[in-house]
Amino acid sequence: MKTTTIKASIISLFISTALVGFTSCENKTETHAEEKHSESKTEEVAKDQNDAKFNDNDDEKNAKFLVKAAEINLEEIALGKLAQEKSTNADVKELGKMMEKAHTKAFEDLKGLASKKGISIPTENTEDIKNAWTKLNDKTDQKDFNKAYTDKMVSGHKDAVDLFEKQSTESSDADIRAWATSMLPELRTHLDHAVTVQNKVDKK
Repeated sequence: MKTTTIKASIISLFISTALVGFTSCENKTETHAEEKHSESKTEEVAKDQNDAKFNDNDDEKNAKFLVKAAEINLEEIALGKLAQEKSTNADVKELGKMMEKAHTKAFEDLKGLASKKGISIPTENTEDIKNAWTKLNDKTDQKDFNKAYTDKMVSGHKDAVDLFEKQSTESSDADIRAWATSMLPELRTHLDHAVTVQNKVDKK
């Protein structure tokens, strides 16, 4: 009888422990999901905050530009780090280092400008950036990786130059026009360097 009682107690204890463990895992999973969801909302939160603050069409355009500029800088930083870690090509690694350093500084300058104008910008990688990083990271062959990275740098900087050229003349805000204008020489340099490395990679 005592043996049966002891067995029953052990079984009961085992079930209770298992349930506690399951609940703990479930809570951790929910917390992780919430954190991930919160991170993915960073850009959306910035846009929602700007929509709530700005009713004027020009102000909205300025806010959209700074949000886009933030995304450009964050992507260059993330992919630049990946290129340094993953590529064995010295030119590609150096290009990645250049992009990370320059766009980190540009992003810091952008944060100051956005704060001055009361504009919210994303400060963490957006879903588009995460997808671009994953797509590039999935390239296991060095040749494929180097080509994909340099192609991305060339196309991305062409788009960035076009965007900043437009804002340098069309933005309704003098400070934003001045910042966009000041960024153009470096963006053009980045584009030229990316094209040079792209050509080297294509020849190999």
